[in-house]
Amino acid sequence: MANFELKLPKMGESVAEATITTWLKEVGDVIELDDAVLEIATDKVDSEVPSEVEGVLIEKLFEVDDVVQVGQTLAIIETKEGKAIEQTEATAVSKEVIAIENQIATVKETIVIDKNISSGTSKFYSPLVRNIATEEGVSVEELESISGTGKDNRVTKNDILQFIENRKSSKNETQIVQDKEEKIVTAATPVHKDEIVKEVSVVSGGDEIIEMTRMGKLVANHMVESVQTSAHVQSFIEADVTNIWNWRKKVKADFMKREGENLTFTPIFMEAVAKAIKDFPMINISVSGNTIIKKKNINLGMAAALPDGNLIVPVIKNADQLNLVGMTKAVNDLASRARNNKLKPDDIQGGTYTVTNVGTFGSIMGTPIINQPQVAILALGAIRKVPAVIETPDGDFIGIRYKMFLSHSYDHRVVNGALGGQFVQRVKDYLETFDVNTEI
Repeated sequence: MANFELKLPKMGESVAEATITTWLKEVGDVIELDDAVLEIATDKVDSEVPSEVEGVLIEKLFEVDDVVQVGQTLAIIETKEGKAIEQTEATAVSKEVIAIENQIATVKETIVIDKNISSGTSKFYSPLVRNIATEEGVSVEELESISGTGKDNRVTKNDILQFIENRKSSKNETQIVQDKEEKIVTAATPVHKDEIVKEVSVVSGGDEIIEMTRMGKLVANHMVESVQTSAHVQSFIEADVTNIWNWRKKVKADFMKREGENLTFTPIFMEAVAKAIKDFPMINISVSGNTIIKKKNINLGMAAALPDGNLIVPVIKNADQLNLVGMTKAVNDLASRARNNKLKPDDIQGGTYTVTNVGTFGSIMGTPIINQPQVAILALGAIRKVPAVIETPDGDFIGIRYKMFLSHSYDHRVVNGALGGQFVQRVKDYLETFDVNTEI
């Protein structure tokens, strides 16, 4: 029998040390050639350290969260060879180690250890813990408040990840809104939260370079964040709105004279959505970690155009408590103030469900992106005059009807296909059974 010293391999010119994050083998375990013995983390990558020999692990020289220098012995492996294995600088490096070196050579140095963390405290924190703290915005004070479970009460990777998870779960919705500053969303399609990743592109002499506005950057970040958060799926349905079309045409002039307000289709659709939400309250929820928050109020967001071409989503609070006149006034007021840049911060916060009218731009349907932290959004397509089959007691006939598509996007993590489909079906039912004798 002979003993083999498993050393921390060289991992690139700029890497001098690594932190042990996990031991994959325990003392007494049989180790095959190229088996991963432990996992390590450097300032650039996480990787495994494989064994160069076959044998049995008889001693571990470091614990999890210890910082080890390149070339230091990590563990002792008792080999089955009859003689000791020669260990020199020229020892053959396994394929895994070579892969690690190649990977590190190509990785961009995008992670920087926060100097405030390393110099603002007397406690020791491994490079991995410091990097996680920097990336997640953990302050020195917060870091020092974490109870470490590692050797000498050091903070381990699991300790700081658990702290971050608990911090996220403990935030209420108001804090989440404040953290994200402004809940602004477009109904258009659209990476990092605070910065849009810039892709390299070729610019020719005649091209015009246009800097994104601050609002555009907020919108883009919010859209990408939503796609990365929710599992988006869609359900589509076609609704016959002939009765609504004819009724509005009949009453809109008198309504304008009496109320001084233009009666559009939007408040009628919003009223139907509010009714459907009351029938299916589990569409009116948000997700926080592994918990679901069922909303008491029905606050409907509606996409409105801004002068610069962006879209913003002002919110109609307690929409289910408004009659059609009240809904019309709320819709017109928010749309007007949006166009004139007079919305207040409170006007765009607190939404629980969003409706966007893609038909305004001529689209017959769309696949809108969910407005986080909501779980669903409804797109209203253009109203079209189309030939349709009309069922009557005397048989079926072909006639001209006004129809539109409803596109429902929802978060499949918490809204299944049945609920997503039933909800948009209920909206369709309310639209198609609209009472043509409604007085307003």
